[in-house]
This record gives sequence, structure tokens and C-alpha cells, in this order.
Amino acid sequence: MRPVKDEIRFIIITGLSGAGKSYAIKCFEDMGYFCVDNLPTMLIPTFAELCTQSTRTIRRIALGIDIREGEYLDHLIETLGELRARGHPTEVLFLEATEEALIRRYHETRRRHPLAGSGTVLDGIRMERERLAHLREIADRVIDTSHITVHQLKEALVEWYGSPGSRASLGVTLVSFGYKYGLPYDADLVLDCRFLPNPFFVEPLKASDGRDLAVREFIFGHPEGGEFLRRVRDLLGYLLPRYQKEGKAYLTVAVGCTGGRHRSVALVEELRSFLEAQGLPPTVVHRDVDRE
Repeated sequence: MRPVKDEIRFIIITGLSGAGKSYAIKCFEDMGYFCVDNLPTMLIPTFAELCTQSTRTIRRIALGIDIREGEYLDHLIETLGELRARGHPTEVLFLEATEEALIRRYHETRRRHPLAGSGTVLDGIRMERERLAHLREIADRVIDTSHITVHQLKEALVEWYGSPGSRASLGVTLVSFGYKYGLPYDADLVLDCRFLPNPFFVEPLKASDGRDLAVREFIFGHPEGGEFLRRVRDLLGYLLPRYQKEGKAYLTVAVGCTGGRHRSVALVEELRSFLEAQGLPPTVVHRDVDRE
């Protein structure tokens, strides 16, 4: 038995073709696992030994194993036993789906089933299910993906296999811009604040920008400015947790005024403070603040 310091957690991801194995591997990558797809099963013990000797700290590995392994697949159970004998916690995750769901997915993607040969997709599905029956029997967890979305699958995998830091925060970018220079091409949400009082027409404030406290006090000191800020905060407070739950990794919120110097910049600065207080410190870009 190896010392605890050399212990590596292995998750073997297997199952029926079309049931979501490739997407599951991406989810494990997002959770910080070192992922390898379709490594021959007989090489897994050697791979584990190399990982323990690596200067890079590798403590969680996800391996994709499927019917493409061919004859090597017969050695998987023996390989699992060897990993466990070396002191590596090892789990098998098996993904499956109904015949109807798998056929629909193959028709949508227009891909051939690896075992279909000259037969039908259904023939290939049934043959694969039979060949993988022994792996399903030894699986620590079986997930039927027939009636769940990829977002629900990711949520479940993070819940079962993730560490406390695996549920990555939503990456929010706040962009101020001027409509006269065009909309940001990468914006997910666009807020138009051109109806707010414009400091450009107030001589002492004209030369400043929305990062200046006096400019912000002028804008949000007006009833419509304060009300708009409250409503935008409420909107983001409602949307952001739902975007994150849906699995969205990045969100760009663009705020525009005429020139992109006063009102949009001021609103972005206020939203920056709001998001920081929510534990979602944003990236802030004032695209047009220095334009004439």
C-alpha cells in the first residue's frame, strides 16, 4: 500500500456512446481533474505511477473509457483492482440512456454508432449495451441522461465529484460604452442609460468622467438616477445566480450612454461595488471614456 501522500483519486468515466461521456469529461476538466480520454486500460497503472512521480501535483484524475478500447476493455476490471491495491481511491461512473434518446441524438448529430457497421444505429446500441453490461454492474454510480439537460448533468457531477471550490463563480465583465461609437460586439446584456441627467451639460462636471464622485452624486442624486440604479441592482441580483446555476461561465453587461464618458461609466462603477459585495468581483472596461 502506498503512502497517503502518493494517493491519487481516479474516476473512470464510461458508458454508452451518445450518453454524455465527452461532456462529462469536460465537466471534470472544469473541476480541476487531470483528464485523459481513451487511454488503453493496460497502460493505466503505468500512467498512475508516472503521475505519482511527476513534479506536477496531480491528485485527481478522470479517465474516459469506452467501447473504442476494443479488446483492452476486457482488462479494465483487473486494472481497477491494481489501482486500488496501490492505494488509489477509484470509482466507476457509468452513463447510459434509453434507446429512444440515443437514436434521437445520433440522428441529430448525424454520426455513426461505433458498433453499427453495416447495420442500424439500434443494432449498434444494443450490441454496445450488451458488451458493457459487466461495467455497469461494477459501477459505483449510474446516471441515466435520457431526460436531463447537459446543465443538470454538470450540476450533478459537481455535487458528487467536485471540491468546495469546483463550483466556479460566474465571470462578470462590466463595459461602459458610447452609442455614438457602436455597441460592444460581445455584450450579453445591454443597458441604455441615455435618459438619465447628463453631466456633460453641467460646466463644472463636463471635463470629468463617471469615475468622479461629483459626477456620480449628480447622476444618482436625481430621482430617476437612484431609481434606475436600484432596479438594475435588483435585475442583476435576480439574474446572476440563475445564469450561474444554468452553467454559464461568463457574462458581459454593457452599459451605454451617448459618448461613453459620464453616465455609463458612473453606472458601471456603482455596479462594480454592488457585485463585489455579492462575492462576484467583475472585470471593468470603460471602452470609450478617453475618447473626445
